[in-house]
Amino acid sequence: MKHLGLFRHAKSDWGDRDQRDFDRGLNERGRRGAALMGRHIRNQEPKWDIVLASPAERVRLTLDAAKLGVETQFDPRLYLAGTETHFDLVKELAGDADCVLIAAHNPGLQDVLLALVSPDEETADFREAMVKFPTASFAVLQLPIDDWAELGQSNGKLIHFKRPRDLDETLGPAD
Repeated sequence: MKHLGLFRHAKSDWGDRDQRDFDRGLNERGRRGAALMGRHIRNQEPKWDIVLASPAERVRLTLDAAKLGVETQFDPRLYLAGTETHFDLVKELAGDADCVLIAAHNPGLQDVLLALVSPDEETADFREAMVKFPTASFAVLQLPIDDWAELGQSNGKLIHFKRPRDLDETLGPAD
């Protein structure tokens, strides 16, 4: 049994419109959300063996604020990656880890979730994540595989899904 976690970067700062997308940081709400979600992730099972992360500034700052205390491997291929790239990188970089957390971007993370959850495992949490995988969201998939080489389509179960607003309503969408 393997576990794959998905952690989307927190709310980014759009204050400087001339800044490259890759270099954008976090706004105040993003910093608060990243710290809150970091506490949540640290208090959850499973415990992560490794984090595979996009090197974009907003992902780096999300992980800094989250303080996960887990070895992190930054890989530029995770910047705005699609589903197959996520799969390929886990297969390539996860080694013998049982629990791998990916910290990256949408729509890629949401697409990974949609690709991995089998139709007979679609729960209320899955339907929420299917509609929207907001910034700083965290999902955990349980995969009935023994080796990451077996990672593929529709073989997983979503066992946990939290958004910052689930833990602090002030971090929800502005009305």
